[in-house]
Amino acid sequence: MKVAIVYETHTGTTSAAAEKMAELVRRAGHECTVESISNAEAAKVGRADAVAIGCWTKGWFIIRQHPSDGILPFVDQLSLKGRPTAVFATYKLAVGPTVRTLANAAEAAGGKVTGMYAVKGPNVPDGFEAWVASLDSGAAI
Repeated sequence: MKVAIVYETHTGTTSAAAEKMAELVRRAGHECTVESISNAEAAKVGRADAVAIGCWTKGWFIIRQHPSDGILPFVDQLSLKGRPTAVFATYKLAVGPTVRTLANAAEAAGGKVTGMYAVKGPNVPDGFEAWVASLDSGAAI
């Protein structure tokens, strides 16, 4: 299965998390590309069998959290056509509605959101390994 991981990063935290997630996907036997939205092509991402989309959480410390500025316009360009989609947001203090907002955008692009994750720091989100395992079975988690 071909998996695309795309992300927007500010300080490198989201990039590091995406790279670690890609390692896990590859260890599970899948092909995986991982790219910043500044380098990714929406059409190419839309051809993957499954997609993970990530961003950093922007906001005022612990209020008004939202996805970083470039990710939603990028997601709007995608055509996910029912593909399994995971969304993730990195955060330092609070994530607020960032993950839900990103999931809504992915669903509007046609994705079937089967994984939603908030991750503090540059780590693989809890539960992401189960999402990867679900790709083999086609199960939604």
